[in-house]
Amino acid sequence: MTTAAPALLELDDLSVAYPMRTGVLRRLTGHVTAVDHVSLTVQSGETLGLVGESGCGKSTLGRTVIGLTRATGGRIRLDGNDLATLSRAGQKQCRRQMQMVFQDPVGSLNPRFRIRDIVLEGRRIQRIKDARTEREVVDDILGKVGLDPNMADRFPHELSGGQRQRVGIARTLVLGPRLIVADEPISALDVSVQSQVLNLLVDLQREFGLAYLFIAHNLAAVAYLADRIAVMYLGKIVELGPSEAVTSRPLHPYTVALLSAVPDAVGGYRSDRLQLQGEMPSPLAPPSGCRFRTRCPIAREICARDVPALDLCAPAHAVACHFAGALPPPLASGRAPDPDVHRSLP
Repeated sequence: MTTAAPALLELDDLSVAYPMRTGVLRRLTGHVTAVDHVSLTVQSGETLGLVGESGCGKSTLGRTVIGLTRATGGRIRLDGNDLATLSRAGQKQCRRQMQMVFQDPVGSLNPRFRIRDIVLEGRRIQRIKDARTEREVVDDILGKVGLDPNMADRFPHELSGGQRQRVGIARTLVLGPRLIVADEPISALDVSVQSQVLNLLVDLQREFGLAYLFIAHNLAAVAYLADRIAVMYLGKIVELGPSEAVTSRPLHPYTVALLSAVPDAVGGYRSDRLQLQGEMPSPLAPPSGCRFRTRCPIAREICARDVPALDLCAPAHAVACHFAGALPPPLASGRAPDPDVHRSLP
């Protein structure tokens, strides 16, 4: 009997909360929970897509994985090693294995550095030495991300948005990572450039065997790139499963709403879209029970009383919804439900 290979990245009950302080004395008055007991895994060579509305906590989760934000609960493991228990030298070594591509290709690059120095900065910090010269390293990595090596002597402001994002990707690859956290890497780019960057990420994954934690609010982009998709709402994972299953047979009403928001390729208005009412509740005072219930078209009393667990409803497909198995066909296909359907649910 063979055992499954351990995951490259494991998030075990991960939580991130920010203290709230008020008054002149800055007294602690409470906490805002951005990530609430999230458990996820990413296998070597896999792409896990993390989607949700702005403010759901997905970027905080990505920054916590990398170490830019401190976790307040749970564990982060890389290759089975608990990052919180590693020495400073061990954590520095892990930094080579995990890198991040940021959302803003302007703010994430030092405007005073030339492209050559930006690409080599991490390598110099890690004191990586090999037979190649720095010039050879830069020329090679810029070529792999589709940039002319002659751009190495330019400054970030001399490049376009797409070129700057490619520099950000090159900066991560130069350390030879196994995992890249991509935090909405295409949202600040023109539509014509977005597809180029997505195709670049696919090509680099094939060449280097990279694993991605791909964070976005565009389900169409995530479905193109990801092997599995995790849907996040107000700090919690509400659906997790294979990309094809989540996009073609969504089990959570929130996932259905996200899919309904994807524009049609031919344009035009669709009357069958499931449009959510109201705004996402404040994380300062999240709803009781199911956090999505205040916007859910099929919510009932149990949703306000009991927190739904993230349980398997199909092979490798988990959902946190009391009525995941009772969604009517119009809702499950992304169509707006009958206004009285929630009263007929068991």
